[in-house]
Amino acid sequence: MTKPIRDFTHGELEWSPWLTPVDQNAADAAQRDALKITPSSRPVGAYSLVLAHDPESLAQRSPLYNAIMFGQKGLPRADRELGAVVSSRINGCAYCASVHALRFVQLAKEPDVMARIQAEGVDTTFEPRRQAIVDYAAKLTRDPAAISAADLAPLRAQGLSDLEILDLTHAVAMFAWANRLMQTLGEPAP
Repeated sequence: MTKPIRDFTHGELEWSPWLTPVDQNAADAAQRDALKITPSSRPVGAYSLVLAHDPESLAQRSPLYNAIMFGQKGLPRADRELGAVVSSRINGCAYCASVHALRFVQLAKEPDVMARIQAEGVDTTFEPRRQAIVDYAAKLTRDPAAISAADLAPLRAQGLSDLEILDLTHAVAMFAWANRLMQTLGEPAP
């Protein structure tokens, strides 16, 4: 069982960078352009301002994140958020876990799922569809090279299409990367 982290079911944590964020008022043209697209169209935050030190990367990252997490077709967004929570929880990224747990609860109206992940970790038992998503996200996070066609069978048994499985894979993979980047650049703050 994974170690419990902060209560992420009732609100978002803040994030405190270890690097000085780019001052928006002093940003160069490339940084300003890269900051025009933000994740989920939220105001520019400290994380984006730290990433703006490398505007070319930020200009690629935000549209990719938005496409993966907010795509109009494929896997329902709540299920993408669940995959993000599982990955973030395993990777120990309390900030991302808090943000995406809140989004899951808002979308799915299932606070009990997040309460159980908080109390028991990702290895707890859920109803079959949630279980298939959690198990796949956990295995993909823990040992991506070990994923095989057999790991897709529980998802297909719950009615997920190939596109939905791909969307879940993208969400988990995005957070495998994002969690590590975020945790090397700062830490959660209550």
